[in-house]
This record gives sequence, structure tokens and C-alpha cells, in this order.
Amino acid sequence: MFQSFEVTARPEQGPPRLEGLRGEIAKAGLDGFLVPRADAHQGEYVAPHDERLAWLTGFTGSAGFCAVLQDVAGVFVDGRYRTQVKAQVAPAFTPVPWPEVSLGDWLREHLPQGGKVGFDPWLHSVNQIDQTEAALEGSGVQLVPFENLVDRIWPDQPAPPMAPVDVHPLEHAGESHADKRARLGAGLREKGEAAAVITLPDSLCWLLNLRGADIPRNPVAHGFAVLHASGEVDLFMDERKLAGIGDHLDMGVRVHAPDMLLTRLAGMPGPLRLDRDSVPVVIAEAVGDKLSWGQDPCALPKATKNAAEIEGSVQAHLRDGAAVVETLAWLDGQRPGSVTETQVVEKLEGFRRQDPALRDISFETIAGTGPNGAIMHYRVTEETDATLQAGHLLVLDSGGQYLDGTTDITRTVAIGEPPAEACRAFTRVLAGMIAMSRLRWPAGLAGQHIEAVGRMPLWLAGQDFDHGLGHGVGAYLSVHEGPQRLSKLSKIPLEPGMILSNEPGYYREGAFGIRIENLLVVEPAPSLPDGDAHRKMLNWRTLSFAPIDRGLILPEMLDPAALAWLNAYHAEVAEKIGPRLSHGAKLWLDTATAPIGAA
Repeated sequence: MFQSFEVTARPEQGPPRLEGLRGEIAKAGLDGFLVPRADAHQGEYVAPHDERLAWLTGFTGSAGFCAVLQDVAGVFVDGRYRTQVKAQVAPAFTPVPWPEVSLGDWLREHLPQGGKVGFDPWLHSVNQIDQTEAALEGSGVQLVPFENLVDRIWPDQPAPPMAPVDVHPLEHAGESHADKRARLGAGLREKGEAAAVITLPDSLCWLLNLRGADIPRNPVAHGFAVLHASGEVDLFMDERKLAGIGDHLDMGVRVHAPDMLLTRLAGMPGPLRLDRDSVPVVIAEAVGDKLSWGQDPCALPKATKNAAEIEGSVQAHLRDGAAVVETLAWLDGQRPGSVTETQVVEKLEGFRRQDPALRDISFETIAGTGPNGAIMHYRVTEETDATLQAGHLLVLDSGGQYLDGTTDITRTVAIGEPPAEACRAFTRVLAGMIAMSRLRWPAGLAGQHIEAVGRMPLWLAGQDFDHGLGHGVGAYLSVHEGPQRLSKLSKIPLEPGMILSNEPGYYREGAFGIRIENLLVVEPAPSLPDGDAHRKMLNWRTLSFAPIDRGLILPEMLDPAALAWLNAYHAEVAEKIGPRLSHGAKLWLDTATAPIGAA
């Protein structure tokens, strides 16, 4: 299997490791040290070599950091992980609600006399350090670049990844890497910039039509690139990774050893564009006064999928939807109390593996029943594996990495008779998901302008959830892709071709969790009879197809337009997915997608 269930970190391992790190902090003449969940490329996901935060603290979430001082160690986590962190870290660590409490304010409080706090300049972006230093101004607390002290005490730290790179074929990429380089190089010339430094693995792989396996569940390769205004690229990647791609990289791409990056940057003419959100401090220092701040030039072109990428995603979702429906049909035939979370994960992966285009799952499948469903990014292990009991809800959040697309879908399923309060919350979540799916909006709006639409039914009941409504998704790339998001923080205008998730939820700690998720692609909206002729509007096309559990829906809580959308969606699920199923699953789907009437 792609997924495993072993326990990767235990709370009791943290305290002795924390004491070892404090010893190194003292030897270095520092008062503290920052341990982020990050690598030198500043992507969201990291290789085992870079899992320093999990190794030190036991916390395995995909975002957060630890600030270690001699008398306190704060583990900073956002709303997605407030429940998870309680179970994963020992009392020697103090969970800190972030970003409500900033690192700068926390350091001011815990180092009132000032002090020196070390950080690895490869593992922190310029923006992160600038913001913290601004908050610390006048406090006497200094951030000091330093070698990584965790690496000194991690005796069996895995080696850096060295997976081979593959070519992403033109039929799926939709544009040659030479054309991408020329197009983006022209954009640099228009800005008067000589080149741009690219650190994000998915940007590098998208630009050069490459895919890799350096990061679990994400088909990317570690490396750095400098895209010149001429369209030429200097690629800093170990040549051993590139041994199998033949002549895919033409004379316009020069390959160098990764350790030559800083030296080469120092000798290049400027201006060199750096993205302050993703460039490590050490790279900015190497560029010096030649730098020009700007967005990663690959970010928006990668986010706005071309026709081939969208069609690939459409086809991948149809095949993936069949695997999900086969799993849901199987699950519905099991008696409550007879199936565990890991068995559900194994069954779903088994159905996905029947597709020869599958290369991996797109993240560790979340299968959380009962109280485990309230842990937003729950990962089932051999020790936490729970039985699906009558009255439970199961949150099943999963996806696949296919050669033609990346999928991510969540369904919440009732096991036996669900509690009434869960049905009410589920219907509110569904109403928000439908409202966003039906939305039309004026071009130029960002995620922050429309995200509340998916929360409104919950808000009206005094409820909410502590994660964004949706994230961007790549084309056989990272399942979490920026810069587009459905978030109150996102200022990036939504554009045709962007793929995002629509995933409202609700979580009752200690009781149940609810999430419903489809992927959507932004498209130009057709004109309407009474619409403004001059106003460009956008809407969504749904990519994900699987039924929504009728046993959790209270039809009287949905307005007629929402019910009509739901019935039309279920009819489309039956039409598109039904022919791809086994006989038994097809019969089950016919019932699961039957029209629902108002009470």
C-alpha cells in the first residue's frame, strides 16, 4: 500500500530530545532556537530528512513551528491542529494558538530582558523573518542566523531525498517547457528584471514539465532554478536524479550541482526577482542589492490550468469517483461494529489501485470515525484505529495522484442511525457547500471576497469551522497549491482555469466531525437575460462526483434552489459514474442518488 499506519512520533520521545536541543542552544551562546516545519525550498510538504518539528515535538501537522527557550517551548499551530496537537506533544511543550499569538509577541513575553534566538536561514523565508523582526523592534530580542541545531542531535536523520525524475508528457502538460520558459521570460523582460529565482518544487517541476518523488504523496523533485529573461534556465539539481529523462531538457537548460547555487547567484547580473514569501533568507543575502521583490513567476501560470490540464483533471476525477463510490457501496453493506478505520482506508486504496494511471495517493487518507472525525487532519495509526460504531459519523477525506490529474474529495457517512444534532449540522454544511457551488461572482474578486458564502448557514446557527473553505489543487502536482485559496486571507483574484476545493465542515470535539468536499474549476459564466452586458462574471464547474449521504440530510432545512442543485448533482453522478461501476455498486448508486423531495 501507499499508506501505512505505523506510529511515526510519540509524545514521550519529545522531552529528552528537547533537553538535548537546549544543551546545544546553551553551547552556542543562544537563548533560544526556532524549529519550523520547512525545508530549503519553502513548500508546504517536506521529506523525512526535514521533519525536524515532528522529530522534536511529536506534532505531525502540515503547518506550525516550535520556539525553544531554556524554560519554555511553544508549539505554534493554527485552528486546524488545536485538537491534534493536544494528543501528540508532551507537557514539556506548550501549544500556542497561532496566528492569533504571533511569534514576535510570544518572544517579547518570554524573553523580557531580551536575548538571542537562533534560526536556520535556509528554513525561513524572508517574509517570516522580516515580520518577526518588525514585531521585536525595541524588545532587545535578536534573531540570529545559525547552523541547524536539531541536525546536531538527530542521530538517525534520514538522508536528503534522491528520487529519479520523470518527464511529464506534453499531452498532459499542454505546453512545452521551452514555450513556458519563453513566455515567462518575456514577462521578466517587461518588468526590467534579468532573472527570477525559483525555490518551490512544484513551480520548478511545472516549468520544466518534470515530475519527481522527493516528497511523499507529491510528485515533485527538490532543486532550485534561475529563470532568465531570455527564457534560459539554470537548474541546480543533482544530475543523478535526471539520468532517466534523456534529451528532454534542451540546450536552454543548464544543469549545475545544488551546492553551486549561492556562488552562481552572487555572480549573476541583476535585477533578480525573489518572492519574499518563498525565498529562504540565505538566498536573499547571496543576491544582495541586486534583488527585486515580486511573485514567483510560475505561481499564476501554474494555477490557471490550460485546456489539456483541465481535461486531464476531468478524466482523473471520473475514474477516481468510481473508486470512491465502490468504497461507499461496500461500506454501506457492512454491519456497524464490524469495520475499522484502517480497513476503510485499505479498501479505498485498493479500488484506486485498479487504475493503471494511479501513481500515489495525494495525501494520507483521513478516515476518522466518531471523536476521531473531529480531528481535522486525523491520521489513523495502528494504535488509534477505531471501529465504526452505530451512531458514529465517518469523515473520509482522500485523493489520488494520477498521471493526468490530482484529486481530493471528502464525504461524511452515517454509520447506523446518526444523532439529530449531527444531521442538523451536516445539512448546514451541505447548504454552504451548495451555495458556493452555485455562486456567480464578478471577475476580479479574490477568495477573501466570497469565502463567507460557504459559511453562512453555519454562522446563522452560531457555528463555524477553523480552516479555510478551500485550497488550490495542482495538475498532477501538489494537492495544496497556491496562490489561489478560498480564505479570508487570500487576496489573489480568481481566474478561469484555477482549480480549488470547496470543503466546509463542522467539528464537535470529542463527538463527531463533518466535512463535504468537491473540487471546482473556475470558468467564465454564461450571460443571463437580465445581466449587465459589460460585466464579466465567473462561476464554477464541479469536477468531483460521488453521492452525498442522504441519511444525514434534513430536506426541510434546504431551500428549493439548494434541493434542485442537489438532485441535479446526484443525477449527474449517476450518469457519469454509474457506467464505470461493478453491478452491485451500480445498484447501490441508483438508490444513493435518487431524488430527494422537500418534507
